[in-house]
Amino acid sequence: MNKRRSFIKKSILGGFGATTLLSCENLKESNVEGTYPKIISTWNHGVPANKEAWKYLIEGRTGISAIEAGVKIPEADPKIRSVGFGGYPDREGIVTLDACIMDKHNNCGSVSFLQNIKHPISVARLVMEETPHVMLSGKGALDFAVSKGFKKENLLTEASKLDWINWKKQSNYQPVINLENHDTISMLLIDDNADLFGACTTSGAAWKMHGRVGDSPIIGAGLFLDNDIGAAAATGLGEAVIRTSGSAMVVELMRQGYTPLAACKEIVERISKIHKSGPDWDYLQVGFIAINKKGEYAGYSLRKGFNYAICDSSNQNLLLDAEYAI
Repeated sequence: MNKRRSFIKKSILGGFGATTLLSCENLKESNVEGTYPKIISTWNHGVPANKEAWKYLIEGRTGISAIEAGVKIPEADPKIRSVGFGGYPDREGIVTLDACIMDKHNNCGSVSFLQNIKHPISVARLVMEETPHVMLSGKGALDFAVSKGFKKENLLTEASKLDWINWKKQSNYQPVINLENHDTISMLLIDDNADLFGACTTSGAAWKMHGRVGDSPIIGAGLFLDNDIGAAAATGLGEAVIRTSGSAMVVELMRQGYTPLAACKEIVERISKIHKSGPDWDYLQVGFIAINKKGEYAGYSLRKGFNYAICDSSNQNLLLDAEYAI
């Protein structure tokens, strides 16, 4: 049975008040109904990420700069154990990062299996803007980042190293579904011109095989947008999202007239049907966020526990519990 989405006000760190969002006075007034600008991000670390992205919009920066700045906040936070610096390593004890970014013109950039660079989203943006390619991977991505002035850093914190050492005692690879398993941050943004932007960044599944890449850097799987229609992004078991080109399918359903909620629900149900009799069913979790050209948005997941942050000109920076299937 579907559960009613609960709306939970969260106090905002720093410059936001508990009941007041930053003013939109510096943004264009063409959007009289206030349906955009709007930012939606996965998980509770989307709240500070949204705050930073919103600040960039207020300053008159571009949507692509705002979304990059937003997701860089969890990338740099060592307390967030599934994104960037401080993320859980693979089974070899190495932190590997994936990220992608996409703009209103369907330009996109991506990096996968990137090591020793704190902000993979910024490297992905440069892949988009300064190369003829969409994705760079592994050593090639690292060499490109270094050539652009990025500093090589050790991303394995002592806390994550200790958890890895303890995991090795049994070496049992078993994904866990709970509120602490925030495997990604995905962010979707619609600016005051109703132009769409998206980003996704992660350190991937803890204790994964060395070399594993999930859905997060794959355009059409972890992230997709069509500036005429809407945008969608995924969280959860990457392999399940890849098998269904999940985010692209959500956008295509919105093209057919589905609401963001109905589109997310349809693809989650499709994934559920594929995997229900499979070996990964007991730990399978997958969820989507989506926003359409009108600024309507939604989040939906297979199982309870997925939440997402929403920030706009009429609300506080809110954390919402997504509706779910089971």
